[in-house]
Amino acid sequence: MKKRKSRKRTGARLGQHLLTNPRVAEAVADAAAVRADDCVLEIGPGTGILTEALLRKGARVTAVEKDPAMAAILRARFKTEIENGILKLAEGDARTITPDSLFPNGAYKVAANIPYYITGELMRTCLTAKNQPGALAFLVQKEVAERIARSKKESILSLSAKVYGTPKYVRTVPKGNFNPAPSVDSAILAITGISRKNFARVSEENFFKSVKAGFAQKRKTLGGNLKKAFGEHALDALAESGISAKTRAEDVPLSQWLALAEKLTNRDR
Repeated sequence: MKKRKSRKRTGARLGQHLLTNPRVAEAVADAAAVRADDCVLEIGPGTGILTEALLRKGARVTAVEKDPAMAAILRARFKTEIENGILKLAEGDARTITPDSLFPNGAYKVAANIPYYITGELMRTCLTAKNQPGALAFLVQKEVAERIARSKKESILSLSAKVYGTPKYVRTVPKGNFNPAPSVDSAILAITGISRKNFARVSEENFFKSVKAGFAQKRKTLGGNLKKAFGEHALDALAESGISAKTRAEDVPLSQWLALAEKLTNRDR
């Protein structure tokens, strides 16, 4: 008996759902504010539908693709652009081929349709780069985009985005715009105004140390979580920051987290 060939489509091999709608690709490029002569980092180009939209904008694109089969398609589809130097193809994992390795200096932007399961990791990699991008636009799971840009409740992910820039829920992208179709809808999430201006008075290290401690056990109050991590003085730091010890971490906005991290930092010195 002949062995039946798998019908699993290539895009699903590495957890990626390939974009099929050129209008959505154009919307992602617009969300990243891509203009002529911009340098753009594209993560997970797949068969190149977003790549094409970026090139039509007149951008110079560096695309990072992990799947060898997709890389072969890109080399054939964009043979002229690669030869002309307006498209560079880096084969490998975007978690190891970092923005800093590709853009150690100079301005650039990021546009990507990425696998859901590495959304947070890739977002942090881009936002915490030594040379940060000017803007970022990701196609992500709709629920994640809502949690970051629309929810009244904070999370480690939402605070990680807001502390570096301004997140915006651009538009919903129904699952029918992908192949293979995911089980849920997606959304375009943009982050603009990316900088480290919020770390003028507190270090990134201490900010995230405070946030992670505060969210350590979601059912516990902020006072309980921070006391476990920082000791008794955490309660004084909360009071000085105008935050009740009975508050839950998800109810504390970014501005108060920054103030709290500064107080905890000063007391640690």
